[in-house]
Amino acid sequence: MTTNALRRAAHWHRPLMVFVSAMAVLAVVAAVGIVADPRVLTGAPIWVKPFKFAVSFVAYGVTLAWMLSLLPRRSRAAEWAGTVIVAVGVGEMTIIVGQVLRGTASHFNENTPFDAALWQAMGMLIMALFVAHMVIAVMVLRRRIPNRAAARAVGWGLGLSLLGMLVAFPMVAGDPVPAVEGVAGAHSVGVADGGPGLPLLGWSTTGGDLRVGHFVGLHALQALPILAMLLHRFAGDRLDERTRTRLLTVAGAAYGLLTILLTWQALRGQPLLRPDALTVAAATALLAAAAVATAVVVLRRPAPRLALAA
Repeated sequence: MTTNALRRAAHWHRPLMVFVSAMAVLAVVAAVGIVADPRVLTGAPIWVKPFKFAVSFVAYGVTLAWMLSLLPRRSRAAEWAGTVIVAVGVGEMTIIVGQVLRGTASHFNENTPFDAALWQAMGMLIMALFVAHMVIAVMVLRRRIPNRAAARAVGWGLGLSLLGMLVAFPMVAGDPVPAVEGVAGAHSVGVADGGPGLPLLGWSTTGGDLRVGHFVGLHALQALPILAMLLHRFAGDRLDERTRTRLLTVAGAAYGLLTILLTWQALRGQPLLRPDALTVAAATALLAAAAVATAVVVLRRPAPRLALAA
């Protein structure tokens, strides 16, 4: 980004951008902690969770601030909702880092009354974030963004990221299998948390992992706007705005179904990279349907107008 672009970005939504800057610094601190701190928690370096959450909040905060900047006029409700999200993020990260400093888990931890109170507080904070995110989604959809393709990408991104939050509910709705005393909920299905997992991400390679669908759904917030930008950049001269908008509808629907498919796979205790025949068949059907829908949209696009010679 150029200096001017960075200056403009700093004014998108001040509280969100200040929070993003703080999370970027925390990500660096946590990265140092991963290397320097030998402690391990649930099978991973103890600073991995703060690192992943800090990076996620950077991406989330920047994207929300950018989306708010697209509104043709300011929305006080949306801006207040963005500030609420900052407050929630500060609360969440304070608990996560505080528990790391204490050498214990922040998530699913009910070993002591204090740990249980922190875990319950995190649950309430996430509910507040969900509501604030929904308010922003409603405000963005009510205010017409001039570029229809961008508006469609933003709408799908906001909606599917809400789906990504919802598919995390089974993590806290049930007890871990096998049961562990003092632990309420789990990322993994059919195996204990902290077992063999994918590098950095930590997703279980021996059982289902609900973080997969959660991760994919949340990052629709970035994926669909990026797709809109790529379509405009590389196919804008061949595809009119209506066609690009329809392609984004196809992509959004397919992305949502993929999020549900990955969650369904995890709930059945299957590792991401070891799907059974039924999961493969469902994924193949989804891919085929998306390919057919894409082909139909492209083939039905208006013919380009040819300039007549003078």
